[in-house]
This record gives sequence, structure tokens and C-alpha cells, in this order.
Amino acid sequence: MKALVLENLRDLQLRDVPEPELGSNDVLIQVKACGICGSDVHGYDGSTGRRIPPIIMGHEAAGIVVRVGSDVSTVGVGDRVTFDSTVSCGTCSFCRTGDVNLCDSRQVLGVSCGDYRRNGAFAEYIAVPAHIVYALPVTFPFEKASLIEAVSIAVHAAKITEIRPGSSAAVIGAGMIGVLAVQAFRQYGCGKVFAVDLEQNKLDVARRLGADETFLATDPELTHKLSQSAGGQGIDIVVDAVGTQNSIATAIKVVRRGGTVTLIGNLAPKVEITLQSVVTRQLRLLGSCASAGEYRECIELVANGSINVDPLMSAVVPLSQGPAWFDRLYNHEPGLMKVILQP
Repeated sequence: MKALVLENLRDLQLRDVPEPELGSNDVLIQVKACGICGSDVHGYDGSTGRRIPPIIMGHEAAGIVVRVGSDVSTVGVGDRVTFDSTVSCGTCSFCRTGDVNLCDSRQVLGVSCGDYRRNGAFAEYIAVPAHIVYALPVTFPFEKASLIEAVSIAVHAAKITEIRPGSSAAVIGAGMIGVLAVQAFRQYGCGKVFAVDLEQNKLDVARRLGADETFLATDPELTHKLSQSAGGQGIDIVVDAVGTQNSIATAIKVVRRGGTVTLIGNLAPKVEITLQSVVTRQLRLLGSCASAGEYRECIELVANGSINVDPLMSAVVPLSQGPAWFDRLYNHEPGLMKVILQP
């Protein structure tokens, strides 16, 4: 089969590779669409250390089941499906309580972090355990389905955050996950949702997708303006969808006393925080990891229009064009959001 292989840092090659082996509890999926995640772009240059070459990346995907393992009864050949990016064991204490994202044996498709190597979906076929596969409605486009993984990250963050009816929220970072978080936090109870970013064009997209107001992160009056927009009481919830020193510092600064900072982004392995500000203002810092079984819910939210992903799809191109589009994303081409590869 054809696959896009990260041979070396910043070196993607279209190769002929063996089809993945199929375990008794696995399904083989013909990949119809796979999105390029921001984490793939950061793995492309080695900055995260979680894409050690050679590796087939890609974890935001959808396709058609072409073969099933001998013990699989929940999925059939011909089913249109998407699948979780997290491969969980299904039997550990975390999995048994529904926290599959915290699985003792957790692996992520398309990641080779040293502890494990798991090829991903920038390929014609991928094999995954049947228990992480989710059926798609017959009319649900594969391109949209490839964004369900990203939607699930935003939805999971909203669901684990304590949102009181009418709470205000500010999302730091208006990239893919950020603009989905704007919609998800609104969907799960926030009255007003604001977006903050360094780039005006990203803020324009956030406004189009439901942000009540948008703010440049460089505005020296950002804290005051956000507080006033929230009725003078300060921001109840701040969502950091970036994960850098500056973005987390901004999140801690603008949240109200007693408020919550939900951390989704994790670009920087380590950051310093203003501990006294967190303690004396009694802030809650909440980490949100991937998703935990929200896929069916997310498929429904996208299908009924509650979460709109259409404006986020910048290009749908053949897998063979992947290297060129990775370069464009890596070089921060203005206006590019989600690029979807078709094997």
C-alpha cells in the first residue's frame, strides 16, 4: 500500500509499505480522509519528540471497513466509520471507569514517543481495535468525519470543566482546537464566549463561528476589556488552546478570582506559572487530555450543525501532495487551517 512516511525530520516520502497486520479484535480500514494535525506539523520538525522517524503519522481519519478480525462482531465490512486517536486497552481501571484517555497502556495513532511506535493513517489502510471505531451516518462526508477527533478534544474539555449556566469563557488561541472550543463551550452552557489570539485573521474565523467578541493577545488592556465584556465580573473560565509560557500566563492573568483555567494545548513541555497568583486568587488549573469516548456525541453535534467545521477545511488534496502541504503549514501560510489528505 502507499503511505506517507516521515523518513527523517522535515522529510516526508510517499512509499510502498506492507499492509498492517490484523489482530483478532482489529478492523482494517481503507482510509478515505485524514487531516493534518498541528501536532503532526510539530512532529514533522522533531520539536515535540513524539514523532521519531521513520513513522507514518496521521490520527484524524475516517474510511470504510474492508476486513475484520475473527473476534469482531460490532463492526462489519462496508461500514463507514471514524475512530479514536487513542488506542486504549479496555480493561485497566481507567478504561473500566470510562477514562480511556488515561489508560495504563495508552497509545496514540501516528506517534512514536520512545515508549511505543504506532503507525497512523497517512496511508491507504490502517488497522485499529474494533472498540475504538464509531459508525458514521450514511450521508456524513468523510472529510467532515476526519475532523471529529479535533471536535472531541474541544467537547471533552468543555464536559470536564465546571460550567454554570451563563458562565463567561475566553479561549486563548484561535487555531483549530480554539475555534472548536469556542463552539463547544457555548454548546455546554457558557453564556458569552470570547476568543484571544495574536492574529486578526484567526480571530475573524472565531467570530464567524460564534465568538461574541475577539481580542488581540497583544492588547495592553486585554484583562480590563475582557472583564468589561463579561459584565465587569471577570472571566469565569479561560481555555488555553496553545500551551506556551505566554498563553498560560495570559490565561492566569485574565481569569477572575475563583475562576478556572482549562489547559488543552501543550506545545511547551515545561512552563513557569505565577504560583502566588494561582494560590491567593484561588484559581483552578485543569488539564484536559484528548477525549474519553465522546465520539458519538461529536458526530451528532457536527451532523446537526451545533458545531460547524465547514469553514475550517482549507484544502482536500491527494496523499501524494502531503509533503508540499506540510511545508506550507510548517511555514505558517496565512489563512491555512485544516488540510485533509486523501490516500
